[in-house]
Order: sequence, then C-alpha cells, then structure tokens
Amino acid sequence: MEETLSEGIRLFNTQKFFEAHEALEVLWLKVGGDEKLFLHGLIQVAAAFHHYQRQNRAGFRSLLEKGWGKLDRFGKSRDGLDLATLRRQLQRWRDYLGDPRSKSLSAPPPVPRIKKAGKG
Repeated sequence: MEETLSEGIRLFNTQKFFEAHEALEVLWLKVGGDEKLFLHGLIQVAAAFHHYQRQNRAGFRSLLEKGWGKLDRFGKSRDGLDLATLRRQLQRWRDYLGDPRSKSLSAPPPVPRIKKAGKG
C-alpha cells in the first residue's frame, strides 16, 4: 500500500494529475473509514488540477473545494505526508479562485507539491 501511495504522490508532484488520481484510486477501493476519506481528498485534489490543466475552471473549483473539505479534517500530517503545507498551498488556489480579478490580472499560484512530513 505504501508503495502505491508513494507512486500516486510522485505522479502528482510531476503534474501527472490524471495518472495520480488513477494510482490513488487503486488504494481508495481497498480501504475504509478515515483512510478512505483521506485518499478521497487527495484524489479530488489531483482531479481538480487535472481540470485546471484542461482549463475547466468550474470543475477545478468544485473538486478543489471537495478535496479541501476532506483533507481539512485531518491534522498536520497523515500517512507520512505533510498536510499542513499542502493545505497552505491549496489555500492560495482557493484565494485565487475567489478573486474576481484572477482570470486576467493575477498570476496563478505555484502548482502544489505534496511533501513528506518533516521534510522541507
């Protein structure tokens, strides 16, 4: 399981968001409880950025909010991943999407990267 999670994170961090979604979904189908909710949050964030790459702003916003809502239920880290940093990165995107000027005036934030807990 850890190997599949690592692969999903690697794909996410190389901006292969559709592939990350697919890799994480393999795990999601096998687990329950909080683990399922956590993975679903990651999957939705990956799918959101896939929509961003395809210039589907509505799909991006919707899935980003759904994924955020799930990940926000967890602490600073989970399964060795630094969720606090990820949430800060995602909050920049939430702010960007909420700014009516973001379509034309503001440069988008950097694409997030998922880091291991305790790593810079």
